[in-house]
Amino acid sequence: MTETVPPAEHRSGFACLVGRPNAGKSTLTNALVGEKVAIMSARPQTTRHTIRGIVHRPDAQLVLVDTPGLHRPRTLLGQRLNDLVRETLGEVDVIAFCLPADQKVGPGDRFIANQLAPLMTGRRAVPVVAVVTKADLVDRGRLAEHLLAVDALAREADREWADIVPVSAKDGFQVSTLEDVLVSHLPAGPELYPGGELTDEPEQVMVAELVREAALEGVRDELPHSLAVVVEEIIEREGSADPDKGRPPLLDVRVNLYVERDSQKAIVIGRGGSRLREVGTNARQGIERLLGARVYLDLHVKVARDWQRDPKQLRKLGF
Repeated sequence: MTETVPPAEHRSGFACLVGRPNAGKSTLTNALVGEKVAIMSARPQTTRHTIRGIVHRPDAQLVLVDTPGLHRPRTLLGQRLNDLVRETLGEVDVIAFCLPADQKVGPGDRFIANQLAPLMTGRRAVPVVAVVTKADLVDRGRLAEHLLAVDALAREADREWADIVPVSAKDGFQVSTLEDVLVSHLPAGPELYPGGELTDEPEQVMVAELVREAALEGVRDELPHSLAVVVEEIIEREGSADPDKGRPPLLDVRVNLYVERDSQKAIVIGRGGSRLREVGTNARQGIERLLGARVYLDLHVKVARDWQRDPKQLRKLGF
């Protein structure tokens, strides 16, 4: 008589990626999901919302929560972004703490480690996996030194990481290993989202993120912290679709970009509007892929003075 092997237990749950700004969290989220669900930029503090990316496997469903970078806040916006991260941390099953291999462990990492330490003990202890990102940027000797420094960081707070995993989202090094490690810390459970869904973010949020990513490319360091994007409307132009000819609908997408000063407005628009046209061209391609339709993208740049420090304007801009 042949003994039947019971099916493997299905796991499902949430993993939160944290780290100081520009630690590679969004790039890693996209690598794990296999599609672009979080915007990427070389500028720190690119992420403003918690973007959920969903990894589907026969034995598990891993929901990735990509957060803004934890940092010592200097503005009301910075404080609210930190609050958003802390709220998220209390609701997940495992935390992935990203520490870039090409940068030494520093005060920002220690600040985050101290924020995580209370979550790692007690009845509702959350396992924290130390993820050494950007491993492709250093040689083996430097990587080994960094792994030892990351291990020591936990001991400074009298804690231990659940695992330490070096990865490179750029070339795929150990991305699948990290996926397995995160899944191992999830509880048993059914699928949380239908198969095929890659993110649960509303379309308007994703459109705004794509516009903001395009606007951040190649600009001065001061702009990313001062740029907010709001999608005013997405409407189908009447009579634009022709199913018989295989012509998809044309969507009118109206978007406002907010900056804090007139000089920043000039940066975004560029000489004779050249830069804003380039932003529109680059963003529209991603938006059309996202929405599966032709898009007419109408961009407007407005000044909302010192909006990062103004509670009323923060609420208006969705923070």
